[in-house]
Amino acid sequence: MRDKLKKIKELAVENLKGVNDLKNLDDLRVKFLGKKGELTQILKGMGALSKEERPIVGQLANEVREEIEAKLEEAKKGLLSKAMEIKLKAETIDVTMPGKARTLGHRHPMNQVIDNIKNIFIGMGYEIAEGPEIELAHYNFEALNIPKDHPARDEQDTFYIDGKGDFLLRTQTSPIQVRVMENKKPPIRIIAPGRVYRSDEVDATHSPIFHQLEGLVIDKGITMGDLKGALAVFAKELFGEDTQVRFRPHHFPFTEPSAEMDASCFACGGKGCRVCKDSGFIEVLGCGMVHPKVLEMAGIDPNVYSGFAFGMGLERVAMQKYAISDLRLLFENDVKFLKQF
Repeated sequence: MRDKLKKIKELAVENLKGVNDLKNLDDLRVKFLGKKGELTQILKGMGALSKEERPIVGQLANEVREEIEAKLEEAKKGLLSKAMEIKLKAETIDVTMPGKARTLGHRHPMNQVIDNIKNIFIGMGYEIAEGPEIELAHYNFEALNIPKDHPARDEQDTFYIDGKGDFLLRTQTSPIQVRVMENKKPPIRIIAPGRVYRSDEVDATHSPIFHQLEGLVIDKGITMGDLKGALAVFAKELFGEDTQVRFRPHHFPFTEPSAEMDASCFACGGKGCRVCKDSGFIEVLGCGMVHPKVLEMAGIDPNVYSGFAFGMGLERVAMQKYAISDLRLLFENDVKFLKQF
């Protein structure tokens, strides 16, 4: 049995010399010291020894165990040290190498315009209102004094999403105004920015998806003078303090009287240039006094309250503000183009 113990020790030491990873090391530990290991099997046979041999063999077995455990621990430390060395080499940072500069982005020109306009109206006491992009035809048309036989409801101009014509992708953000009037008592002072959809072919001035921002003010004693004053302040804030505005008669089903507002060309100061087509003015938005029928349908007494509304295409404003000639440039994600802003 003594010879067997010596052979186990010699075999363990020999095997440990060739160990190259922690898994192999653990396999050797189990092979020699595990419950079914070779040393354990020897110890199980000590019951057959005489009383005189038992303590001698037991002491020798303990010495063999201690030596194997010491060799295992030594091998483990060596493997861990080697692994750490390899890891440190792999993670070495060459501090002499030049750093990699990160390219910083900035807001898209459309977002710049939207945020700018929002801030202008918030500063004038307006709140921001939102509504669904999939809208009921009632809110998109009928509640805005656009009956079913109105040309604006032509299927060629509108994306309907059901066969009955009850649901559609909103063609304007005006439905938000109706929803606000139905759910909030005057005074009301809101702007409603968002995406809208129309069945237009993509070209330099049209897109089936674009952005609008509409405004609504409802209170006692609101007049056309209030409308003109508010929009004149807005134009000066957006295009510059020297900006002049003019109002031209127009027709919208949901306002009466209605007008379109032009602002003096920011590029030439009203003298006439390529941007304003030599007119000195550029069209900015449509506006007017809220039609009494629209107020009545929303549950607001037109004999007590009056109000004005306005709406603008935000892509058009961005094109005018930044002298962009093609609407498609705002959607094509050309980095060279966007870096200008």
